[in-house]
Amino acid sequence: MPSSRIRRAWPAAATAVAAALALTGLAAPAQAQDPASDAPGTWIQQPRTSEGTPAPLGAGAWAGPGGAASSADFTLQPGEMNAETTRRVTRLASVLPDSGGVQKLLVGANRTVDPWCSRDPFGTAPDPDIKYCLQKDDSISQEWVPQGITGVSDAKDNELWGAAGNIQLFASYDGWDPGREDDPDPSAGDCTAAELEADDACNQKGVRITFVQSRTNPATGSPEIKYRHVLLGWTYVNSADHVSFDGLHAGEYPIQKGVHAGGIVWYGNYLYVADTRNGLRVFDMRHILDLDPDGDPSTHDEIGTDTDGVRTTSNVEDKTKVGRHDNVWYSFGYRYVMPQVAAWKFKAPQSNPKGSYACVSTGAPKSSYISLDRSTGPDRLIMGEYCRPESGYPSTGRIASYPVAALEGRSADVTAEGWANYLPLTGGGAQGAAAYDGTLYVNESKGTDEPGNLWRYKWSDGRLVQDGPAVKTARGAEDLYIERGTGRLWSLSEHRPGSAKDCTATKDPADPDGTDYCQRVLYAHKLSALGG
Repeated sequence: MPSSRIRRAWPAAATAVAAALALTGLAAPAQAQDPASDAPGTWIQQPRTSEGTPAPLGAGAWAGPGGAASSADFTLQPGEMNAETTRRVTRLASVLPDSGGVQKLLVGANRTVDPWCSRDPFGTAPDPDIKYCLQKDDSISQEWVPQGITGVSDAKDNELWGAAGNIQLFASYDGWDPGREDDPDPSAGDCTAAELEADDACNQKGVRITFVQSRTNPATGSPEIKYRHVLLGWTYVNSADHVSFDGLHAGEYPIQKGVHAGGIVWYGNYLYVADTRNGLRVFDMRHILDLDPDGDPSTHDEIGTDTDGVRTTSNVEDKTKVGRHDNVWYSFGYRYVMPQVAAWKFKAPQSNPKGSYACVSTGAPKSSYISLDRSTGPDRLIMGEYCRPESGYPSTGRIASYPVAALEGRSADVTAEGWANYLPLTGGGAQGAAAYDGTLYVNESKGTDEPGNLWRYKWSDGRLVQDGPAVKTARGAEDLYIERGTGRLWSLSEHRPGSAKDCTATKDPADPDGTDYCQRVLYAHKLSALGG
């Protein structure tokens, strides 16, 4: 019988499952219709690292800022559901049309970057070498918060995807769910019709990836910078044995919480997305699905059939639903969906305290941000932690590197190799890091009231040591990405205008009183201008 909550049409067979889940603190999926009667296996998302008990640090268990950390603590093991996830994605791809690939998606990019617009998150900090401003609705969005960044310089040694170059990708998480996050009945989880009518942002939509390209318009010959959003998805099989998909969620809480996506790396065909407490999620550029193949949202295109043989249609105008509902496919209004194909989880139990920025010094780390180092052999994926030291938890955050090609196998554990260290930041707060030619660059967040710091470190006898003073950078500086051909170090700022009252603090003398430095842009510094 349909529920009064949107998309919570539980079959009677699932009632016992729901009761069993209640004992574990889990709830039924909030984002897609009719979870399977054999739940929770089909809809609980991967990776899911086992939880340990937080324990304050014992004496002598940590090496201090910059010291060596245990590589073994970073060991990743393949997700238990990787084979099943592959089968589901293959099945979903047999129903939904293919996008035609990254190049075709970019050719049809529907949004425009304004380079060097007036948005200024730098204030008293030096201006970057280049700055991209998104369209206004993205720049001020309370719902979508940008975090991770990567690009084609990570993806390919020649920095071209086919014939396409000058491509950046960034990830945003859904950080605002009005009506849902303060639901008086949190066990219900979803949005009511009234809440959705007030604002479709009520839904927890998970993570989206934005493809950006600077290019010459073939029709006009003029330079342009275009971009397009793509929703990330998790496939599952519902109670009618139909394949479907949901947005990304880090855990099936009474009201599901989204993946933060604090770092992303595009390497070859694969996109790796940081899942903070769990490890990595993996996506495939060969599996980007198109829910509006004729390019006209109003036509509600005819789509393929699943194993039931029923012809389905799509609807990208309705932003309130996701997955298959009554033989209609929805995607929160996004044309393109990129389903997760695999996962890597931490082998050690996750004992970092929940609801705190404190970090343990041993055991499973946090996957707060990731990046790629192509300047060494083999190419290495870098993973680091965002931490704030507290009493009993002195860790400033750990960081380590993996041979990234080993992550393509998914058949055996992968251990960090090359180096593993505690960050030298005495107060923690690392939002992103990238290594190039023996230098580690680290973005330190300083909140909304002052510019961030961009630090440089080098290795000396196995320790990370500071290499010159910090370079002031944007407020809300996030993940880092090295673009080798241009010699640029890319990042992005997360704060939207009006994020906090202190966004006007630490004013540049040349700016009017009341200038709001909480502004959301993509930007890059020249490596040659950073010293060291």
